[in-house]
Amino acid sequence: MKVAIYSNDGSTSNRVAQQLKTKIDESKILEYDGLNPEIVISVGGDGTLLSAFHHYNDAVSKVRFVGIHTGHLGFYTDWRDYEVNELVESLENDNGQSVSYPLLSIKVKYSDDGPDDNFIALNESTLKRINGTMVTDIYIKGEFFEKFRGDGLCVSTPTGSTAYNKSVGGAIINPQLNAIQVSEMASINNRVFRTLGSPIIIPPDEWITIVPDNQEHNILTCDQLLIHNRPIKSIQYSICNERIYFAQYRHTHFWKRVSNSFIGVHPDD
Repeated sequence: MKVAIYSNDGSTSNRVAQQLKTKIDESKILEYDGLNPEIVISVGGDGTLLSAFHHYNDAVSKVRFVGIHTGHLGFYTDWRDYEVNELVESLENDNGQSVSYPLLSIKVKYSDDGPDDNFIALNESTLKRINGTMVTDIYIKGEFFEKFRGDGLCVSTPTGSTAYNKSVGGAIINPQLNAIQVSEMASINNRVFRTLGSPIIIPPDEWITIVPDNQEHNILTCDQLLIHNRPIKSIQYSICNERIYFAQYRHTHFWKRVSNSFIGVHPDD
């Protein structure tokens, strides 16, 4: 089985990555291959795994990811930095087991002469204005829904619902649900202007289209990718046809991850 290692630049992550590389080279079953892997091991944290996902997103349907965290516990990292031997043993006994999560499809149309863009995101995409209030029309499945005024919008996947989406008041969604969520950032609601004022959850057979009133000076993010120098005509968000797969040698239940990350204290502690 072909294995790639994607590490951040931290000293602990580099040490763990080297230990993994040595173990893989010693294995009679595993082969290190950074170009065409079947398994991608991310060493670092959730940010490192996001980078690994985008590095290999052209082959996302062909690879499975494994996360080792070298800092605080993450949502995508099931293994600790001192468990290299146990992970390599699991790799050698791999039988193709996996768990998959939904991804976000992002189709961006620009009003300049350049080509349009298609992106996929594991966590979320946001749209904000560099200065002033952002004003956009929001369509659901091609029908006008509302005119939004405020700081911006966050569109997230279920796994991404625990990230930026949560910080702006969005709900946490179990990734077993194939859905996307739209959350507002500081919307303007008064006697003149009115938005729904709460997050909305979109099923797989619907899509969201955002059309900015002012096409200039907008900042679009797709996970860690930043777009800010092109006039945005419209953005369409939907569930991606592809999914991300994680090798399920062991997998922490989603709600236990949420509890450990945001609550931390249990009755037996």
